Amino acid sequence: MRPLRERWPFALTPFIVLAVVCDVIDAPAILTFVSSALAVIPLAALIGRATEELAERSGPGIGGLVNVTFGNAPELIIAMFALGSGLHEVVKASLVGSILGNILLVMGGAMAAGGARRERQFFSGAAATAQSSALMLAATAVVLPAVYELAHGGSLPAATAQIIDYGGPVERLSVAIAVIMILGYVALMVFSLRTHRQLFNPPQEETDGEGWTLGKSVGLLALGGLATAGVSEILVGSISDAASSAGLSQFFVGAVAVAIVGNAAEHWVAVSMAAKNKVDLAVNIAIGSSSQIALFVLPLLVICSTFIGPHPMALLLNGYELAALVVAILLAVQVTGRGESTWLDGVQLMAVYTIVVLTFAFA
Repeated sequence: MRPLRERWPFALTPFIVLAVVCDVIDAPAILTFVSSALAVIPLAALIGRATEELAERSGPGIGGLVNVTFGNAPELIIAMFALGSGLHEVVKASLVGSILGNILLVMGGAMAAGGARRERQFFSGAAATAQSSALMLAATAVVLPAVYELAHGGSLPAATAQIIDYGGPVERLSVAIAVIMILGYVALMVFSLRTHRQLFNPPQEETDGEGWTLGKSVGLLALGGLATAGVSEILVGSISDAASSAGLSQFFVGAVAVAIVGNAAEHWVAVSMAAKNKVDLAVNIAIGSSSQIALFVLPLLVICSTFIGPHPMALLLNGYELAALVVAILLAVQVTGRGESTWLDGVQLMAVYTIVVLTFAFA
């Protein structure tokens, strides 16, 4: 039997039902928020256990990839609906917020938790560098369209904007770059799952056979992901209402609140795995989720926006998003390149995230 510190989250399972009931009966926003926030905890614990069991059998690379794919699927679905409503800037803010949260908050929390009782932790620097280097492709892809727009006398979106129809060349440029980004992500998958799989999945010790089967791990991971998507949607809705009444902008809600809530399960898994000294899995989840959003989810939405919504979504970020994203990616490359981390690395990453959040709050 697992220790109490790993079993207590499942005592909060009744809050899943309570959150659904609150949503159905249109209960006060604060009650819906609290119940759905507590409901995320047992679901995150379930996803964490399933990911850990999967990684024991398939390695941290594949285990992390499956985890982030299930974790990012709800964001993609919700963003599709937002595109149909023409909320382009809210979509981009939430995706950028997810990338920043994973690089700075999740990886920072994981390194801080893992290094709290250890002098340092070691992970595959080659695997982490491949993931973080892919993020440099994403940085290039968002910086150059902004340079193009500014060089032709245009302007970047304002933090308060919801939708802007740029039209013409910049939208065509956005689609072309989006295609290249997706091809880059496909190349990363081939690299990590086929040609250089050993970097992401080093030889594992034989398991004792008492854990979950592969089918059970994947099935419960899928079930946990679907349930988390439903609960997260309820929680996001309550956060938006609470933020509006508090006078917070949609930009802040999308880039910070929605991003943190939407990735709560991944946050939990990465930090808990690092605390168990399974830092390869933690880093794969944090960086892998960021690269999947940046190189697959975001460009896919740019392409889909040519068919969904009032007009195409240009690959142009506002100044706050652009600066924060570039800084975060440069930090990811620098921190992961060493193949080792300490608690101080984690604290500094979280400090940068706090600065970003404060700046977004004043935007």
